[in-house]
Amino acid sequence: MKLALIGASGFVGSAVLTEALHRGHDVTAIVPHPEKITTSDPKLTIKKGNALDAGSIAELVAGHDAVVSTFNAGWTNPNLYDDFLNGAEAIEQGTQQAGVKRYLFVGGAGSLEAAPGVQLVDTPQFPVEWKPGALAARDYLTRLRQNTTLDWTFLSPAINLAPGERTGTFRIGTEQPVFDEKGESNITVADLAVAILNEIEQPQFIQKRFTVGY
Repeated sequence: MKLALIGASGFVGSAVLTEALHRGHDVTAIVPHPEKITTSDPKLTIKKGNALDAGSIAELVAGHDAVVSTFNAGWTNPNLYDDFLNGAEAIEQGTQQAGVKRYLFVGGAGSLEAAPGVQLVDTPQFPVEWKPGALAARDYLTRLRQNTTLDWTFLSPAINLAPGERTGTFRIGTEQPVFDEKGESNITVADLAVAILNEIEQPQFIQKRFTVGY
C-alpha cells in the first residue's frame, strides 16, 4: 500500500515507520523537521509538512491509500490542548479534501472507561501533567465520531505505552482498557505499531475506536 504517515519522527511514528517499511509498504513520512528521520529505504519518501495546515496536508497525502496520524502537539507545549485539537482536525480535513478514504488516528488512553460511563481522564488518580493532552484526544474522538465520510479508526494505546520488543502478540479491546492478570494495561510501542498496520491492512474497526494491551 501507499501510506502517508504524519508524525513519523516521534515516539509512536518512528515505530510505525519501521513496521510499515518492514512490511514492504511505500511510505511518505510527513514531519516538521525532515532531518530528524535518518532511515534510508527506497520505499521511503520524506516530506516537510505542517499538521496545523489542512491545505498543506491535503497536498501531501493526495494519491495515498491511507493516512496514519501519530500527531502529537508536544507534552510540554503550554498550548497543548488547542494545538492538539487544531492539528487533529486539520489532518482530518486535509485527508478528506485529498479524497483519501482511509484514516487512522492514534490518540490516548484517557478516554477509555475506568467504569461504565467514567473515563480514565476523569478519575482522581489520573496524572495532572497528562490531562491537557488526554482531554484534547477525548474531545477529538467525540468530534471524529460525527464524521460519516471517512473510513476512520481511532486507536487508544494501553495505559502504559513504553519502549520494548516486538512480540506481535496482544489482545484487542474497544471502550475499556485491556488489562493483564496483574491488573495492568501495557503495550510496547513496537507492538502498538503492529496493531496499527494490522488494522490498516485488514480493517476491523471502521468508524470505531479500539485499544490494545497484553
